[in-house]
Amino acid sequence: MGQVVVITGVADGMGKEAAKLLAAAGDCIAGFDMNPDGIAALQQELDALSAHNGAKHYLTTLNIMDRAGVQAFRDEVLARYAQVDTVLSNVGIGFFGPFEETDLEAARRCLEINVIGAASIFQAFLPGMRQRGSGKLIAMSSLVGQVPFPFESIYSASKFAIEGMVMSLRYEVAPFGIHVALIEPAQVSTSFASKIHQLPPEGSPYRERARRFIARDDELIKTAPTPQQAGRRIAEVVRQARPAFHNQIDFMSTVFLFLNRFLPRRMRDAILLNHMDIK
Repeated sequence: MGQVVVITGVADGMGKEAAKLLAAAGDCIAGFDMNPDGIAALQQELDALSAHNGAKHYLTTLNIMDRAGVQAFRDEVLARYAQVDTVLSNVGIGFFGPFEETDLEAARRCLEINVIGAASIFQAFLPGMRQRGSGKLIAMSSLVGQVPFPFESIYSASKFAIEGMVMSLRYEVAPFGIHVALIEPAQVSTSFASKIHQLPPEGSPYRERARRFIARDDELIKTAPTPQQAGRRIAEVVRQARPAFHNQIDFMSTVFLFLNRFLPRRMRDAILLNHMDIK
């Protein structure tokens, strides 16, 4: 048997594609999502793969905000497979809108799911990895975890928090043989952005720039990596014994992160505003 890999947010998109690729390579997949239809569909696909290579899998419907449910999931996975080699925190939601007009209760939910959700799944499996002296914790971050985009202040905050949390965690767990990594996509051609892109109401001072931002983002998504391409890159990182700490999926995010590190802020800002058509 290959690795035992835990994946959250596995019902569709990048998480689903990565799970299928890893299962096809012989890895055991344990995952959950709150979308029961997506879980049922993936179950059928993994059953078909298992018939060929014998790779095992355990999928369930679960909300990452259910702390007791996450602990019960951990207990079931360890009862079935004894250990977990890699945890991939992939669950997350988007958030779009001018900061001034943000519903802070909705913002709280985004931060809870994106940041504390990742913390809860890592914390659940960390003791077993520490006791065994090996394991990998991989968090799905984003380009906006280092390069904040306008109208994505809350989402950027959640990804900045993930980056800081994982950077700090790396120092704590390295002495126990646990490797920590980030995956930082820019855009992937899924419905992720379209679900959150809503224009500010008529009369909002931000409406016109937000409209141009959405139009530009919709154009960029047309040429963004597909979930299958992103899944291949994610699976590649998961399979590495010692993955790099920062991992990008596409050329755009690599370029933006390079520019962010070396260009003066005024020049970086000009490039970003030009790129998103919101000068």
